[in-house]
Amino acid sequence: MSQHEQAMRHHFHQAAARRGFSVAPAQEAAVERLARLAGDLARPAWTFPRPPRDLYVWGPVGRGKSWLVDTFYEGLPGGRKRRLHFHDFFRRLHDGVTRPGSRRGGQSAVDSALDELIGDSRVLVFDEFHAHDAGDAMLIARLFRTLLDRRITLVTTSNYPPTGLMPDPLYHHLFEPTIQLIEERMDVLDVTGPVDFRRLAVSRSQDGGRRFATGLCLPPGDPGLEALGLTHPVPADATTVQAHLRELPARAVRGDLVWFDFDAVCEDATGVPDYLALAEQFPTLVLDGVPPLAEASADGRQRFANLVDVACDRDVRLVLIGADPLTALPAGEALTRDLDRTASRLAMLRRTNRADLSTPQPRPVIGASDSAHSP
Repeated sequence: MSQHEQAMRHHFHQAAARRGFSVAPAQEAAVERLARLAGDLARPAWTFPRPPRDLYVWGPVGRGKSWLVDTFYEGLPGGRKRRLHFHDFFRRLHDGVTRPGSRRGGQSAVDSALDELIGDSRVLVFDEFHAHDAGDAMLIARLFRTLLDRRITLVTTSNYPPTGLMPDPLYHHLFEPTIQLIEERMDVLDVTGPVDFRRLAVSRSQDGGRRFATGLCLPPGDPGLEALGLTHPVPADATTVQAHLRELPARAVRGDLVWFDFDAVCEDATGVPDYLALAEQFPTLVLDGVPPLAEASADGRQRFANLVDVACDRDVRLVLIGADPLTALPAGEALTRDLDRTASRLAMLRRTNRADLSTPQPRPVIGASDSAHSP
């Protein structure tokens, strides 16, 4: 075992210990494989006839995939490495493609945009990889070909095995060549384990002080709102907030907090780029009038799921006022894609039926979860 491989293994266990965790048995194989990759990447390029094999880390929500690849990324030497989240990647890619003058030196707009995103990276960490939209799937296929052509090592996480990508039967066949490429060129690591760590009570100290884990899910008119500094806006507080390419009607802006109605950001024609823009401006987002998801429109449910994804990844404190969104869901019915991920993340928010909102219950020390990764 090389010195760099040993150092990366030690880095993983130290990172878990600092947050009060131990590496779970289902994560050990991934730790070993990522440590071996770190050792390979530390070797001079001329010693390899080809780049180290890429890694595809998948498993159900809350099994620590993001923590694993983030810890790996942090343990690599600085320099030619880059981490991209799925939503952020596509926002920046679409912005680059549509920017005036995006074609350079005979390249297509897509190739030029990929150049900007990838730069001279030797390692790319791509978090929460999925393929649901047929248009995005074609861009993903282009990304994979570009990475292979440039001999860039890719490490990605997903909630799906490769064969589960692009599950829509109308479009799955279009993505099959990319699935075949993934299976041929990447080592697929399954970190499935019996525990969704996010569904365990999270203590603030063990969760690395993440803002998202301090979020709340409160019923309307909860008397604890005032005590928490959440005074309901009055009509005079109404204002507009610049999102991506539009202004959104906010009920109030108070320093680093913005307060919206559910309909304004989930039922109107908003999108992930808007949520990313809000996350860059406001560390706390209050969403009022939240209905049970079963009562929202199909587009509203999907936008809400995307908003939760962005808030969690960007470490935004999310305060939901209204119904618990996951109540009264029809049994066995998938109301939106990746609902299990949304449910897992919403389980991190505290409810007022606990004895003391300011004192979360301790979490057993059994594994490193996605919720413990650095923002």
